[in-house]
Amino acid sequence: MKFDWDRRTCSRKGHVTYAPDEDHLRDRLHAATALGEAWRCLRCGDFALGPPHGSGPADRAPEVPRGRALRDLFILRFLAVERILRGLFIVLAAWAVWRFSNRQDSVHRLFEDNLTVFRPVAEHFHYDIDHSPVVDTIRKTFEYKHSTLLIVAIALLAYALIEIVEGVGLWMTRRWAEYLTVVATAAFLPLEIYELTEKISGIKIGTLVLNILAVLYILLSKRLFGLRGGVEAFEAERRGASLLEVEEAAGEKPHGADPARPAPVANKV
Repeated sequence: MKFDWDRRTCSRKGHVTYAPDEDHLRDRLHAATALGEAWRCLRCGDFALGPPHGSGPADRAPEVPRGRALRDLFILRFLAVERILRGLFIVLAAWAVWRFSNRQDSVHRLFEDNLTVFRPVAEHFHYDIDHSPVVDTIRKTFEYKHSTLLIVAIALLAYALIEIVEGVGLWMTRRWAEYLTVVATAAFLPLEIYELTEKISGIKIGTLVLNILAVLYILLSKRLFGLRGGVEAFEAERRGASLLEVEEAAGEKPHGADPARPAPVANKV
């Protein structure tokens, strides 16, 4: 069963109706019913009871994402949420590093004191806690200089800022955010691949695959860096979809398009 993005979106957000000034379009978008006037939705094509949400020239009708554009918007916003959540997590990591840099000695003493408490238990299970790889790794962090930890905290904060800016821009469907996402994500791909050579984990593999797919999807679907006609083709496609919204909602399909689907009268959402 094919997923109907248009009707699913209208069921959640409500219909978007418009009364164009052009009489021939206005007549095709409008219907008189026993329950009152109804106007055809610019997104799903169904008739919705009640007055239109707006009116004016057909070429000034609101740009309502539908079909493929609606699916693309959903994917971009999914990526936006993932970027923002990742950025917030990295902010917490930067804060933790900064706090640790200011209390390095006290944390070191606390760690060694607690290690002494757990040493008898470890010896009972014949585990050499003093030569544990985990303990050795933690002890090495106490050897880092305060200035080094501050640099790490600042670097993490800068990375988090990039992620959050990407996420906000993608949510607002800004083209500059698409370029930023592709460049920034592609720049970190070699590092993610190198980390897999050190240690393989499901999370690392999933993150790498997601980032590669995100780069390829945005590059091709948004025609970045001159691909598939570049910005001119993208803008022409966007303007064409906007100018055809009223015509498509009225059943006037471009030459070669599929016939309009039935448009039942829908209750106002």
